[in-house]
Amino acid sequence: MIQENEELEDELFEHHRITVDAGQKMVRLDQFLTDKIPNATRTKIQAAIDAAGVKVNSNAVKSSYKVKPLDEIIISLPQPPRAETELIPQPIPLDIRYEDDHLLVLYKPAGLVVHPAYGNWDGTLVNGLIYHFQQLPTGRNGEIRPGLVHRIDKDTSGLMVIAKTDYAMSHLARQFFEHTIERTYYALVWGEPKEEEGTITGHIGRSSRDRKVMDVYPDGEQGKHAVTHYKVLRYLKYVSLVQCNLETGRTHQIRAHMRYLGHPLFNDSMYGGDRVVKGTVFTRYRQFVENCFALCPRQALHAKSIGFEHPATGEWMQFDSELAPDIQAVIEKWEKYVQD
Repeated sequence: MIQENEELEDELFEHHRITVDAGQKMVRLDQFLTDKIPNATRTKIQAAIDAAGVKVNSNAVKSSYKVKPLDEIIISLPQPPRAETELIPQPIPLDIRYEDDHLLVLYKPAGLVVHPAYGNWDGTLVNGLIYHFQQLPTGRNGEIRPGLVHRIDKDTSGLMVIAKTDYAMSHLARQFFEHTIERTYYALVWGEPKEEEGTITGHIGRSSRDRKVMDVYPDGEQGKHAVTHYKVLRYLKYVSLVQCNLETGRTHQIRAHMRYLGHPLFNDSMYGGDRVVKGTVFTRYRQFVENCFALCPRQALHAKSIGFEHPATGEWMQFDSELAPDIQAVIEKWEKYVQD
């Protein structure tokens, strides 16, 4: 019986826990899971097993393993995109920083939506990936594989890893689930945190007041467990540059956690950062802040680096990116303001 089916990592892969019935006949693991999990092909199941995304009694096994009564099986599978509309290949430029036969790492600029959804049915990163993959020998049986295993917000810039095979997708999904992926973000936040570094722990779930906004529930009675580690890199009197490392991957995690800490992201309209939060009441200062908002017309958040184990070679891969120009411009403007 399937005891649990919860969506994790911003709903880009799913986690199942199955307890095999006491009267279950012995059968191959891949066959058993194909019959048990809706819309999961045997190929997809086998790729997950090969990538150690399936554990039986806490052990990685092979597809040929014979399922036994009362076995405990845990599965993490890449989740297919919800197809509310047909995906259209579009020649959207992709800033690819690394690519091989298994995966690619790209730089997503601010303003680019990752995948189609209400209000953004085309012009997304996925539309560009489909167009790009049509030019490469990465399809199988005519299928297109956009390869999303995680995502970042439309108005967040920075690095993403994209899978190009079922095996790579399952392997990377498992790493995200086990929190072994290294992700470092730079955020410009309002105010100066009292502690130079620390950890924010608090369940994150949708707000009862606005479903688009995520709230932090410190008592853990609502939402999902979330952990963000932070370190202040630069104090700039009324704002600070902060490094954030994600231990979990919840929707708007950094944005919600930093607001909960009392330091919303600079110009984050959804979380209260698009107004003067810290500083003086002088007209000159308010005008300075408005000029900074104009320089960086979005939340000042950048996915600076990502590290993971390569699905095929087992090698640790680490990628770093330059800070987005609009955030860098605002930091330089604040530095000059503080000096003056």
